[in-house]
Amino acid sequence: MYSYEDRIRAVKLYIKLGKRLRATICQLGYPTKNSLIGWYREYERSQELRVGYSRSGQKYSDQQKQAAVKHYLDHDRYIASTMRALGYPGRALLTEWIDELHPEVRHRMVARSPNTLHSDALQSAAVIELCTRKTSAQEIAQKLAVCRPTLYNWKNQLLGREVPASMKRPNDSPPVPDTAELQRQVELLQQSIHRLQLEYDILKKVNELLKKGLGVNPQLLSNREKTLLVDALKPIYSLTELLGELGLARSSYFYHCARQRRPDKYADARVAAADVFQSNHRSYGYRRMRAALGRRQVHMSEKVVLRLMKQEGLNVPARKKRRYGYYLGEISLAPDNLLNRDFQAATPNEKWLTDITEFQIPAGKVYLSPVIDCFDGMVVSWTLGTRPDSDRGAHYRWPGWLARMHSAKLTRSMSMSMSRKGCSPDNAACEGFFGRLKNEMFYPQDWKSTTIEVFIRAVHKYIVWYNEKRIKISLGFLSPIEYRESLGLVN
Repeated sequence: MYSYEDRIRAVKLYIKLGKRLRATICQLGYPTKNSLIGWYREYERSQELRVGYSRSGQKYSDQQKQAAVKHYLDHDRYIASTMRALGYPGRALLTEWIDELHPEVRHRMVARSPNTLHSDALQSAAVIELCTRKTSAQEIAQKLAVCRPTLYNWKNQLLGREVPASMKRPNDSPPVPDTAELQRQVELLQQSIHRLQLEYDILKKVNELLKKGLGVNPQLLSNREKTLLVDALKPIYSLTELLGELGLARSSYFYHCARQRRPDKYADARVAAADVFQSNHRSYGYRRMRAALGRRQVHMSEKVVLRLMKQEGLNVPARKKRRYGYYLGEISLAPDNLLNRDFQAATPNEKWLTDITEFQIPAGKVYLSPVIDCFDGMVVSWTLGTRPDSDRGAHYRWPGWLARMHSAKLTRSMSMSMSRKGCSPDNAACEGFFGRLKNEMFYPQDWKSTTIEVFIRAVHKYIVWYNEKRIKISLGFLSPIEYRESLGLVN
């Protein structure tokens, strides 16, 4: 509780400091901002403060009670506005006064779900009624069973914040325009709402039909895509306004309509391309796709193949970019680097590369160790297991391995024996095979419910397909086995 002297001292200091709340409270150490504002307003009205003030048990006269309720009724029945204008009472107390003096004016709405959706037509009609109203916004909101701020949110969304929310004239404004002028303003509002709805529907159809984001500019779409949008929205909007909004010439529209009615001469090619794409681990770009279709006697140019793949959504998954890092690691005795990153071979079995890679799946880890022939990239041998036995090239210096190399009369090289840790370019051809395997087979699939045995069979199946079916541009669009057969090296 603050005494009369405490309150009058605070009010006078507040006036002396130029009505600066923070400075007054900091100097006195009391009261709160709302209390000081209330004291000042009381002092401003009567040039005096009540003597019997109690912070916890404030009393109001019947005259103040009636004045607060009257202000509430005369000013759109807005509780917050009454509290700000009078400086009293609290929200709960004012609600009690209204229920006591005028219980018929407070219509309690049945609770609604916060996710209740209102149709576009209802929102448009509500905005028009708000802007041309003859009653208060609160009455319009109660009639539509929404809150008053919702009406203004709809107006801001459809017309923008700069458009006034009411055409009611102030007391000192010119006379209200005649009926014709008022109707013209209503029509302008309706046209603005219609235009905004058209733009929204176009963006929505762009997302549904063309699978593009809502932020795309419809003017930048191709004429074929614009024609699809016009056909989808013709039942709702006129052809003229759709063509004008999209910037599509009438002749272009009818040209693409005629093209759409003609039989698709690439219908069989689309089916064949989808089958080739899916049966080859979704890894073929348009060049290898054209070669694979040619084997099926479907001959097209690269540009046509590229266009069909885009239209059918046959997109090769983007490869994961991994930053290359070099770390010298532990240096131990190793053979000379005979290959010196020269991975070209004139004949089969002249240069072999090997390495070990790891696959991590929920069921465990699987390790692959292949032998790659530099002649054509063929995987001449491979081993799959759940143990690497060793790492960092030590398994290629194991005495048993060295003995087998000696008995087979094979010459070891640094790049093949992994003598330098973390230097993948020394074994780039083998690392390239690992990258293709993981990008085409491992990364695109979900292995959560896959067992170790099933995963090993999947990797084995991929390597067989890699040797026998997967065509390489460097081999003249042939697989390694087909390339060797063309040279008469394999029967």
